[in-house]
Amino acid sequence: MSVRTVLHRGPKGRKFAAVTLDWPGWSRGAKGPDVAIETLEAYRERYRPVARLAGLEPEFEAAGPLDMVEDTTATGMTDFWGISFTSSSLEHGPMPDDELERRLALLQAAWRFFDEVAARVSPELQKGARGGGRDRDEIVRHVFGSEREEYAKKVGVRTEPGVMLTPDGLRTHREHYVAGIREHNVDGMAGRFWTLRFLIRHTAYHVLDHAWEMEDRDLSES
Repeated sequence: MSVRTVLHRGPKGRKFAAVTLDWPGWSRGAKGPDVAIETLEAYRERYRPVARLAGLEPEFEAAGPLDMVEDTTATGMTDFWGISFTSSSLEHGPMPDDELERRLALLQAAWRFFDEVAARVSPELQKGARGGGRDRDEIVRHVFGSEREEYAKKVGVRTEPGVMLTPDGLRTHREHYVAGIREHNVDGMAGRFWTLRFLIRHTAYHVLDHAWEMEDRDLSES
């Protein structure tokens, strides 16, 4: 029950991303490979609510140590952002129905977790050392915009601007996105270059990365 993990190295060795293959969204980056892996492990407890929302907490509880199954050079996005921005060699091909539905349950749990965090954090978030950083509503719009403009289109879903800012519109968009992923699982690809496994985990990563950012910068308890 070890946790299959991949290390993606930036081509210039500036940053690294450690990714779990079977828990979409549980991914962390750093300036060194060991630190990226240590940070990934440190986020195990922060990922637990997502597993719980997906109904997979017992499986998550039983998950063992991180098991490095691949160490590979990724794209320049890893050097720049410290994120995984490419599929691993273990993420190709269509998924069996049970695997697909498990991954979709975790993606939907990540969405729900993001919504719950956005509903409880302060509208104004703590600024960075130089006074920068998006506030809550700006983060929400950024996450929705990236999903609408970049990710969902890869499975044929085209949502009009502003639709996701209404509860009904957001629900409909997500339903269409999940349906699009199911339809594209025939060949396992999202568009020409992304595999579906990567699309699911990258979407979940982006959602959770900003959910955790909002938690870390929340001023509600200040």
